[in-house]
Amino acid sequence: MPRRKRDGPSVLIIDDDSDSREALAELLTDQGYVVSAAANGAEGLVYLRSGKRAHVILLDLMMPDVDGWDFRVEQKRDPALAAIPVVVISGAGKLLDAEYALRKPLDVQALLALLREILDAPS
Repeated sequence: MPRRKRDGPSVLIIDDDSDSREALAELLTDQGYVVSAAANGAEGLVYLRSGKRAHVILLDLMMPDVDGWDFRVEQKRDPALAAIPVVVISGAGKLLDAEYALRKPLDVQALLALLREILDAPS
């Protein structure tokens, strides 16, 4: 896992592919983001419900245990988590009813632009 910074916006990556998770974490850390990661939706929910903060969630859909669809259902049910913006990043056919979605293989510049857009939007 890349070196963690403590002063930028926080991003939680939820993806079961460890190579993708680590590469994305390194890229975002180099861009000044504080990055945390979970290997599936269940881990992501535990992380968020433990009181840790995420300004944005990057979510894969196809995962074991709690997949991206189930994660979104649980996130929307939880008032403490519902407002966290989610960027669905998947090679799966349907990208949910996500406001923000990118297809794999990921266009890094598109992701960085989308994160800037989300974080600059008024709350």
